[in-house]
Amino acid sequence: MQEWIAKQPDVLGEDLLIIQKEFNGFDSTQERLDLLALDKQGALVIIENKLDDSGRDVTWQALKYASYCSGLSKANITKIYQQYLDSNSSNIRAEDSISDFLDGQDYDELVLNKGVTQRIILIAAKFRKEVTSTVLWLMNFKIRLQCFRATPYAMGDELFLNVEQIIPTQDAEDFMIGMAEKAQDDIESQTQQKNRHIVRKEFWSKLIPAMNASSSNLYQNISPGIYHWVGAGSGVRGVTFNFVITKSYCQAELYIDRGEKIENKTIYDKLFDLKAEIESRFGGALGWERLDEKRASRIKASMPANIFDKDQWDSMIQFMTDAMVKLELAIKQPLSSIGSELRQSS
Repeated sequence: MQEWIAKQPDVLGEDLLIIQKEFNGFDSTQERLDLLALDKQGALVIIENKLDDSGRDVTWQALKYASYCSGLSKANITKIYQQYLDSNSSNIRAEDSISDFLDGQDYDELVLNKGVTQRIILIAAKFRKEVTSTVLWLMNFKIRLQCFRATPYAMGDELFLNVEQIIPTQDAEDFMIGMAEKAQDDIESQTQQKNRHIVRKEFWSKLIPAMNASSSNLYQNISPGIYHWVGAGSGVRGVTFNFVITKSYCQAELYIDRGEKIENKTIYDKLFDLKAEIESRFGGALGWERLDEKRASRIKASMPANIFDKDQWDSMIQFMTDAMVKLELAIKQPLSSIGSELRQSS
């Protein structure tokens, strides 16, 4: 069956260039993969054949071979293919054959075996459930795996081989690849989210002690969290002194959200009427955001920064703590007066 597929690889449903049989060019191992090929995208294809039963360990075996082959350079691949051609008494140059196979592209400009593009094809008369289960699970991680059932027939002196793709089924292949990409995107998103939480908590664990070492008592009872903001009460319900960190900026802010848009805008407008006085106490300009299209409003001091660049953390912490201390001093007294007015009116 191996010879049959080597001579006619298109039985696997695509154009493949067989570049070696029984390849054993793995450092310090005696293992041999059945067939090694290139596809039309220049990716290596590891082909493992089993005469009858797939066996329990074929997926592990193929994954090992794929990992070994992932380190093969363009020069390695060309050398391996040239050895294969020479063993078949061919006078063809590997560079020319590869170039012709990849639609006449200039060999010097070809990119082969890029990144983690390696593919695996498994061929057997029947597949065990543990193999098909593993293959379907691995496909969720964007690993290109295909299983083909090969059934030989004899009619007199003639032999026939029926090769049928069973995983993924040809009709469902595009759908399954799309599902695998979505599953991998979900996994990557979860991993990134977890990493972001870890980074943020580490940053807050440094900023809050720095804030508590200042003249302000705002954050004395605040613990580090995992979100992109952390806040402390101002003494007025629904109005908080927040720190905010993102990939593009960091800021200290007064955030106004009492649950009622009219109340929020009233507080903001009263503070805005004192803008000159507040900025004078603060010692510089502030960002005033009434946010008419939203329920909340904010007053902020911000600077460009990236929370995920730890080299920026010292300057970020210095800026944010200084800004928060000054923001509290500039706003707390007029905010307290506004809070008293609101309580009396209610």
